[in-house]
Amino acid sequence: MEENIYNSDNYIYSNNNKNILFEIINDLNQLKSYTKDNLILVILEDIQNKLNYIINENKKHLALIKNKESSFNNRFINKLEIKNIPNELLEYSNGQYIGEIVNGLPEGKGIWYGKDKDRYEGDFIKGNKEGKGIYYYNNGDKYEGNWKNGNKEEKGFYYYKSGDRYEGYWKNDKKEGKGIFYYKNGDKYEGEFKKGKKEGKGIFYYNNGNRYDGYFKNGNKDGKGIYYYASGSRYEGDWKDDVKEGKGIYYYNNGDRMMGDYRYGKSKGLHVRLTRDGEIKTKLACITSVLYLSAVS
Repeated sequence: MEENIYNSDNYIYSNNNKNILFEIINDLNQLKSYTKDNLILVILEDIQNKLNYIINENKKHLALIKNKESSFNNRFINKLEIKNIPNELLEYSNGQYIGEIVNGLPEGKGIWYGKDKDRYEGDFIKGNKEGKGIYYYNNGDKYEGNWKNGNKEEKGFYYYKSGDRYEGYWKNDKKEGKGIFYYKNGDKYEGEFKKGKKEGKGIFYYNNGNRYDGYFKNGNKDGKGIYYYASGSRYEGDWKDDVKEGKGIYYYNNGDRMMGDYRYGKSKGLHVRLTRDGEIKTKLACITSVLYLSAVS
């Protein structure tokens, strides 16, 4: 049978240690009965008092652990609506676990409490978070969804304390695959993610009515894409690092359109504007200024 041991920063209390302490106290009592020297009696009495103090303090600590175990078990049952959970507690250097245990490891339903105030409630396999579960972060964030080998995996929901939230797929603890990110300010991104960032095809909806539909890389607009303005105008063309870069066409809401190159988000080089009436205008654009060259009917 395994020795019953409870660990804390200040005490180590076990059935074996308890028996040893009582044996020492009995030996001291015998020594006291054999000696008549008052000084030795005082020393033995002092040692015995200290040992009794250790035993009493460890009894208090053991009672505290038992109360905590009972409290954890009640919370576990209330939260997950699980009945007949074994009354088992595991102590770790970084936290505590209460729930089902197989071969000395968390297995089945349980709750893990971290010393940093994080908390996980859900399924475990061979000591790892695996299956469905909820993780409460000490900063106020919360994740609810699937886990595998201790990481967020497949479908899950992440709620940020700031008010942002993500709904979608995960891989190795990072956003990966299709998902939707809702921003507190009303913006929304719907599309593909890779290693936790927007990457691939997606649509970004701005709270002012603008919209970008195209490709992303490393969290930024990158590649081919169309930017729709709430005014009715739109830009179709190349992007890099979140700004217009390369060739593109700007469609005005009055029916005009302008073709040319862009750099750092601004017009560059020769641009040709075709009005809805068939008039052609050209302009030479620098990064900081625009020079109109001609207007030809």
